[in-house]
Amino acid sequence: MNIAEKLKDGLNRIYTITVTASELAVTLEEKIQSLAPTMNIKGFRKGKVPVSHVRRTYGKSIMAEMLNDIVQEGVDKSYALNNVRPASNPEIADFGNIDAVIEGKADLVFDVSMDILPDFEIVSLETLEIKRPIASASDDEVQTALAEIAKQSQAFETKKGKAKAGDQVICNFLGKLNGVEFEGGRGEGASIVIGSNTFIPGFEDALVGVKAGDETIINVTFPAEYAVKELAGKPATFGIEVMDVQSPVETKIDDALATRIGLSDLASLKEAVKTDIERQFGEISRQKAKRSLLDALDSAYSFDLPAKMVAAEFDSIWAQIEADKKQGNVDPDDEGKSDEDLKAEYTKIAERRVRLGLVLAEIGRVGEVTISDEELGQALIREASRYPGQERQVYDFFQKNQQMMAQLRAPLYEEKVVDHILQKAKVSDFAVTRAELESDDDEVVAEAKPVKKPAKAAPKAKKADAADEAVAAPAKTTKPKKETKK
Repeated sequence: MNIAEKLKDGLNRIYTITVTASELAVTLEEKIQSLAPTMNIKGFRKGKVPVSHVRRTYGKSIMAEMLNDIVQEGVDKSYALNNVRPASNPEIADFGNIDAVIEGKADLVFDVSMDILPDFEIVSLETLEIKRPIASASDDEVQTALAEIAKQSQAFETKKGKAKAGDQVICNFLGKLNGVEFEGGRGEGASIVIGSNTFIPGFEDALVGVKAGDETIINVTFPAEYAVKELAGKPATFGIEVMDVQSPVETKIDDALATRIGLSDLASLKEAVKTDIERQFGEISRQKAKRSLLDALDSAYSFDLPAKMVAAEFDSIWAQIEADKKQGNVDPDDEGKSDEDLKAEYTKIAERRVRLGLVLAEIGRVGEVTISDEELGQALIREASRYPGQERQVYDFFQKNQQMMAQLRAPLYEEKVVDHILQKAKVSDFAVTRAELESDDDEVVAEAKPVKKPAKAAPKAKKADAADEAVAAPAKTTKPKKETKK
């Protein structure tokens, strides 16, 4: 096998691989010699099939199957011989007369075309300066959250008289279509708050004026878009037995409220609320630190990019832009701009993503960042849980699809690389208010006061603009995850 460099243009390479007919003949003969003793052909005893018969009868088909392995061997050797790492799947072309090759009358000659990964040195991570805004939960924010919890934990007490809007009716009901009970139309001891809009239109309104002990029949019509097709748009009757009518009572923010939601006392509830608020703040803080990190990396590196990777990234972005246009979801920043201007803008975003993806991947490779099977398994379980009732099908689908597993792995890898960098870089924490933290204006960070201790980091961050996104491909992968501007 001979490998010659046909083209070297920037990051594009074309290698011509030649395997002579005599080399192919030797390889074919070795393959036939190994197969003949294992073949079971009618008219011959097992293991006694003559090599000449195998060559004459199956030689061409064996050669055709061999070529796939030979081509792959040539591709792998072209990487190793030239010490390059492919940035995209290689393209194979110019096979010539393949029939003549299979018949042993011609050499196998083909070209391998690819973009290769650029070579660049990793800057010292210790020199990177990252800004991270930090906010703490104020007493007012905790109190506001407690008031919302109290509202959602509305308590009721039995009242005398008729039900009105805002009251809770405890009842049994039985629904029928044309006098026949339908599936899912029966309820026992149901709690229905009049005006909550949790039941179909007209149902709650019909309960206004009922009192404990009443039995009544109400008439309603299911919405035309109702999820159960057999009921959609159909008129129905519900027989109602009222067991109790209750009026809302003021929900106090006290130990009793904490107990109702499973905590020991009000102090525990306040601490849990504060922790949750600061967890949310931590998510935003981490995302902003990540944005600062990506900006620092983008400023630190400048190198040629694999054209095919940039083109693929841009195509993915532009496809989403076109889809958004059809749905009327044009980004406000894009309004009034020509396609030419937009393509130039999004090409720069694609270039930034590819550059940062390659940098993060290389930092991860050098830093020996890895994703364990356990971490990947947990991510798969989380993904499957997004499809209730179909968890097993989703799980099996991912397990059998390596490309999907790679897409699942990429964001995990990126976050671990970001953590790796943040542990080594110069991270400056700055105290900000909640409004400043949630603002898109990063200038507030420069004017904020530094703090001595960082807030607790959270695992997932708020999504930033497209230009602030980058996904590091794992070391064995060459393409960053596609993201689009929103």
